[in-house]
Amino acid sequence: MATLLHIDSSLFPASASASRAAAETFRKAWQEQHPEGTVIHRDLAAHPVPHITADAHTAGFADPASHTPGQAAAFAERLRLIEEFEQADALLIGAPMYNFTIPSTLKAWLDNVILMGRTAGDSQSAKGTPVTVIASRGGSYAPGTPREGFEYVQTYLRAVLADGLGLDLEFIVPELTMAPHNPAMAELVPLFESSRERAHEDAAARAKELARRLAA
Repeated sequence: MATLLHIDSSLFPASASASRAAAETFRKAWQEQHPEGTVIHRDLAAHPVPHITADAHTAGFADPASHTPGQAAAFAERLRLIEEFEQADALLIGAPMYNFTIPSTLKAWLDNVILMGRTAGDSQSAKGTPVTVIASRGGSYAPGTPREGFEYVQTYLRAVLADGLGLDLEFIVPELTMAPHNPAMAELVPLFESSRERAHEDAAARAKELARRLAA
């Protein structure tokens, strides 16, 4: 049966997090299609992975036989994350926008799994694996909006996940999530509600579509 690797990076619980809530909708639909399958859930807010160190980085480009004890220990942790990533049949990533970009915990996870010559570069060991990113954001950074130029979540993750790792990438974008909390955005609440509803619909549909694809 298929394995889903689910990465959450929001600081908040699902009741207060648009990315976690939509990811839960995806995961529920996925599990309904794969009751015998496996879901590996990494909550990077609760259990952050180590930021990459000099030992972990240099070990990726050195013969394992030449590793120092520090390199061997650091790379063992990194390798565990890489193998988990490679063995997944599909990925689900919650990536809320914090200060115009992704959470540092998600960047740390990416720094660990991106390894030139294996997961990235000419080889791309997980190439073609479907990845769904729930890219929530407090405002709107869509094309044509005043803040379009400040959108560094989709731009960055497209470069890393699709171009760098060769994954089959799709974004789901619940936006205007600050509208219910910011009086200055009150008139945007209906647009927020519509965006939230569409995100949950898209999450369920994407999960079911991937389930059918992987079962074929």
